[in-house]
Amino acid sequence: MVQVNADYLKLKAGYLFPEISRRIKDFNSKNPNTDLIRLGIGDVTEPLPLACREAMKAAIEEMGTAESFKGYGPEQGYKWLRESISKNDYSTRGCEISAEEIFVSDGSKCDSSNILDILGKANKIAVTDPVYPVYVDTNVMTGRTGEANLKGEYQGLSYIPINSENGFEAAIPKEKFDLIYLCFPNNPTGAVATREQLVSWVKYAKENDSLILFDAAYEAFIKDDSIPHSIFEIEGSRDCAIEFRSFSKNAGFTGTRCAFTVIPKSLKGKAGKEEVDLWSLWNRRQSTKFNGVSYVVQRGAEAVYSEEGKMQVKKLVSFYMDNAQIIKANLTSAGFEVFGAINAPYAWIKTPNKLSSWDFFDFLLENANVVGTPGSGFGAAGEGYFRLSAFNSRENVEKAMQRIVKL
Repeated sequence: MVQVNADYLKLKAGYLFPEISRRIKDFNSKNPNTDLIRLGIGDVTEPLPLACREAMKAAIEEMGTAESFKGYGPEQGYKWLRESISKNDYSTRGCEISAEEIFVSDGSKCDSSNILDILGKANKIAVTDPVYPVYVDTNVMTGRTGEANLKGEYQGLSYIPINSENGFEAAIPKEKFDLIYLCFPNNPTGAVATREQLVSWVKYAKENDSLILFDAAYEAFIKDDSIPHSIFEIEGSRDCAIEFRSFSKNAGFTGTRCAFTVIPKSLKGKAGKEEVDLWSLWNRRQSTKFNGVSYVVQRGAEAVYSEEGKMQVKKLVSFYMDNAQIIKANLTSAGFEVFGAINAPYAWIKTPNKLSSWDFFDFLLENANVVGTPGSGFGAAGEGYFRLSAFNSRENVEKAMQRIVKL
């Protein structure tokens, strides 16, 4: 009989979102005519920007003639898209990131998982808690951890708590870590990292030869001009950081799939005592395991940087952030303690009456017919908190708030 990867057996009962889906399915089977409002999974609801749709339509027409047909594209992404990203997302912010250092992909979720392919298993790893579950689960799947304890914390991972008591600031460790996952604006708490905090992290990483994996998937939602949108706005970060970005939330590409990862050519790792540049390893990995994002989708992503695209994306971002403000204002007035929802599309709520995260999930599901995300699903430090997403229609957000406030 074939042997399985036993590391998968270390995973807790189920990935957070499938468990939510299971509970919803069970509820629907007992209440088939209920009007559920889903503010749980951070999936967008508004149409793709017109500029992107028109670019995609034109690209499809190109695929219809022999002269303009495109087959396999470059695994790293088409040069014209990478140049647009370099110019608009980095050069305009004073970041020295070239088109060659940008790798276009089908999702930052995939990239933040796949990056482990080029990193050794002996690295000492730190994650924030609560944390986007993919960071933890993929380390478990690839044999980088031991078993989980009763709180769900895995041996071999170190957890940096971020909560209301410490202002949701990830404290700089006093010990040395090789690999550090940071996500700001933060999923799930909605917290941001100040320039001073990121300067401290880069300083720590350089002093300890550490690598920061920086997830900036929600950077477009930052309103505060003093908050950096990229780790590469910080001097010295080219020598200690990799950044993940996505078109999913800002431009609505959750269903079309396009993202990118930035790996500076100056970034080094070690194989024994030998220094190796990570750019070459990732380039080799992508060339072997990935055939690239479709031409049509990349043309749509390129249109994000057109003048029309920029205006339309800005309008989309504002729409979701207005939703976030509606959630925050309504719940705050109803007596809830609400964090985030200012520079990020998530509201992080303290559960009332000392309810557990999952008990509050069930309470809202059954009594308000509203679906959110239990904080404990993001880690032990998320217990007693609950996440609501601003990604939905205005009608649904307002209706959901009316239902919750009535409770």
